[in-house]
Amino acid sequence: MRYKAVLSYFGFIFFLLLNLQSTGQIKPGDVWMDSNSEMINAHGGGILFYDGVYYWFGEHRDSGRKQFATWKGVRCYSSKDLINWENQGISLSVSEDPESEITAGCNIERPKVIYNKKTGKFVMWFHLELKGQGYSAARTGVAIADSPAGPFTFLRSFRPNAGQWPLNFKDEWKTDTLTIDDLQWWTEQWRLAVKEGLFIRRDFEEGQMARDMTLFVDDDGKAYHIHSAEENLTLHISELTDDYLDFTGRYISVEPAGHNEAPAIFKKDGWYYLITSGCTGWEPNAGRSFRSKSMLGEWEPLGNPFLGEGADVSFRSQSTFILPLNNGEYLFMADRWNPEKLRDSRYIWLPIKIEDAKPIIEWRDQWRLSE
Repeated sequence: MRYKAVLSYFGFIFFLLLNLQSTGQIKPGDVWMDSNSEMINAHGGGILFYDGVYYWFGEHRDSGRKQFATWKGVRCYSSKDLINWENQGISLSVSEDPESEITAGCNIERPKVIYNKKTGKFVMWFHLELKGQGYSAARTGVAIADSPAGPFTFLRSFRPNAGQWPLNFKDEWKTDTLTIDDLQWWTEQWRLAVKEGLFIRRDFEEGQMARDMTLFVDDDGKAYHIHSAEENLTLHISELTDDYLDFTGRYISVEPAGHNEAPAIFKKDGWYYLITSGCTGWEPNAGRSFRSKSMLGEWEPLGNPFLGEGADVSFRSQSTFILPLNNGEYLFMADRWNPEKLRDSRYIWLPIKIEDAKPIIEWRDQWRLSE
């Protein structure tokens, strides 16, 4: 009986692979296996397209009590068709040195990789929480590699833009003496104070908080780091240096006190579009969208980009990345988190349309990239 059960299990796995891969279809929320018949383990991730190959980087999540920390590192998969994925192993490994900022048991989240044409290097940025400190560190980390799948070498982590004011920050806010201790949280007075720089002033010397993040390389090669800051209350869009390894100090705050995280961004027809989620822990919520004519300009809110049944909870998912496709279309990537078993959190991939100058995402049980 045990032998028959094993055969039945592998027959089921084979059926899943055959059903997905032979048809060339994407089935959002279904089990997705790699070429080794193992479940893809790349959460909160993003994709780099380089030299005809797609590289998918994401959080490797362990099982059981270890699932809420990072014990191996960032995993990478490669594909030529976005359907069939080969496991390339751990591209950024945690350290066994207990003094390292990325020692085993830290928390590495939402890794993204971009290629620098000037230096010929591959650069990875990620949200880092130090081991044993919960979510108080709120750092961003950077690593570098000579090949797209790595191995990546960790350089450092820090809070960005120390000693710098946002470009859209008013002069009178810089000298305001109001502090957190002067206010009761979640009141209208408190929200107004956040909009007028309450947390930016608090973190001015140490650097601004950096949690959920993504990266974007513009047509001119200039790169940007988009991250949740100010206790996840405000998004910051920060310009990176030409080597993509540091911040220039030029940045803006977007939707202060709006409680946005999980940023994903793309550019189409001269407009930059930003999709985010609200902040409700592991529980899904209604998505948000914004647009601007400039990365460091004024961003206009556009409302929830999801349409149809389940739009109020973003189809039970949270945005992580938007991939430009070769046909001029865009692929929306999100995670359907399973806090009871993070390793089994599913991937929600859907096409994005632009209607009336707004991004639109509609549910499909299955679809082909050729569509």
